[in-house]
Amino acid sequence: MKAAIAENQKISIQDMPQPQLSDYNNEGAIVKVLGCGLCGSDIVKFLHNSEQKVLGHEVVGEIVDIRPRFLSKFKIGDKVVLGHHVPCMKCDYCENKNYSMCRQFKETNIFPGGFAEYIYVSPKHLKNTVFKVPENLDDMEISFMEPLACCIRAVERAEVKRGTSSLVIGLGSIGLLMGQAIKAFYGDVIGCDLIEERVGLAGNLNFDAAIKFEDNDTTSAKIKEMTCGLGADIVFMTSGSDKAIEFALKSVRDGGTILVFSSVPNDTAGYTNNDIYYRELKILGSYSPSPMDLALAHKLLAKKKVVVKYLSTVYSLDDIGDAIQDTISNKTLKAYIKIDKE
Repeated sequence: MKAAIAENQKISIQDMPQPQLSDYNNEGAIVKVLGCGLCGSDIVKFLHNSEQKVLGHEVVGEIVDIRPRFLSKFKIGDKVVLGHHVPCMKCDYCENKNYSMCRQFKETNIFPGGFAEYIYVSPKHLKNTVFKVPENLDDMEISFMEPLACCIRAVERAEVKRGTSSLVIGLGSIGLLMGQAIKAFYGDVIGCDLIEERVGLAGNLNFDAAIKFEDNDTTSAKIKEMTCGLGADIVFMTSGSDKAIEFALKSVRDGGTILVFSSVPNDTAGYTNNDIYYRELKILGSYSPSPMDLALAHKLLAKKKVVVKYLSTVYSLDDIGDAIQDTISNKTLKAYIKIDKE
């Protein structure tokens, strides 16, 4: 089968053996990949990992083999969408709702990766993180299930509720999903970005307001004007720029929360101790979703409570290199890699 192999900031289409259930004690499923979204974490791995790897985890596909069939809610021919990690739901991490810290969560994955013609999906995945594709959604739309679930996890951790004001810094595909997830939890949300087109798009996706970033002082002053002079209750950091940290600190209210949802190139950049101490700020991280978050994301997409129709550009597997470069250079919000040519 064909797969996109990433290594040392290069990616190439190569042939590799197709996974077989006989390689896995005849348990689980083989899924023919129809398409896979390109995630920001794929870009990070592409840029910084040197070992050979098939990237991709936002998978939509068709089950072509499954065993033992009598134990599964799925059958051959079902079109499915899936999450790639499965928490055990029993360990100390899971009991404290730190699902992405669970050791089983970190060890489980699809094989070899979503940018391949076929993948293996384990029985644990089939039980917890695989869902049928709703009939009213196309493949590209439902591929947003996993990234939306990540946003739902962040919104839950930040304790968004009716009446809270949130600022989303960075209106890439994740920022636009985050704003819609905040609205699904009945919070108020302001979006902010450097790119005018993305600001306009947020205005069409149920954000309460969206503004173009000018500079830290001017733009944070506008945020305070929009929040009764206080600043946002919660700031969601979906920007991967360490320069956005100062803006977040200027824009959050005293006693407010900053939710970190992105890595930054400068790993020494951070939130100043005295700001956190004297202003009683809460700084949270949020990384990856639970099976419950995936289920809610699936539901919100199926009910069109979150709109993703115009967020992706479709690329073929052969053009995945272009998709990566276009994403890095902000030529596209989100790339969806169509694997199946039929």
